Amino acid sequence: MSLAREEGESQYARLRQKVQDKSLHTRRSRTHFMGSLVSRGVPANMSGPVAEFVKSAIAKDKVVIFSKTYCPYCTMAKEPFKKLNQDYACYELDKRNDGDEIQSVLGELTGARTVPRVFIDGNFVGGGTDIKKMYDDGRLQKMLA
Repeated sequence: MSLAREEGESQYARLRQKVQDKSLHTRRSRTHFMGSLVSRGVPANMSGPVAEFVKSAIAKDKVVIFSKTYCPYCTMAKEPFKKLNQDYACYELDKRNDGDEIQSVLGELTGARTVPRVFIDGNFVGGGTDIKKMYDDGRLQKMLA
């Protein structure tokens, strides 16, 4: 390999490392910001009354959706159930005083605080795009039968 080519590759490697370092720093900052102010919300008390409410709600109905009224993914999750004339219990978290606490409990139960959170027969099955895909390929209909 020529000396010029080695130097060029070496410069490329250093530049690539700088970009990766900067990208990592940016991701860490964003994660820290998101983690501390947005994503975590209220810490979940998994033995408190809100957690008991969530667990009870999930167990009570065949289909349970935790949603927000303005969320397009929540609308996407509800549509297939409407098309199938399937009843569901829907909890609109933006209309509840304990909505943020409920999201924290859902985060502990499902691994994410995002809405929608859809449960069928007590089992978490996904969010809006998951439900749409399950409807489109027929799996949702089978789960509800």
